[in-house]
Amino acid sequence: MTDDRGVLVFVEVRSRTGEERGDPLETVNARKRARVVRAARLYLEAAQPTATAFRFDVVGVTFPSDGGQPAITHVEDAFRVS
Repeated sequence: MTDDRGVLVFVEVRSRTGEERGDPLETVNARKRARVVRAARLYLEAAQPTATAFRFDVVGVTFPSDGGQPAITHVEDAFRVS
């Protein structure tokens, strides 16, 4: 979590080594989103932050099999709570 100009940001970070098994962002399915939202609700209840808005970002990190530089993808506002 981080504060981005008054917006509380919950960030889920997923990673994979190599591209054989797909993009790490693909692992944030409905079940994973529900778990992240549940954790965010528990945090909001306990911490009662002053932020009046929040969002969910997802960061995908792909580590190349050859040990090179990882590829990082940041998706702001990746999903919403209904």
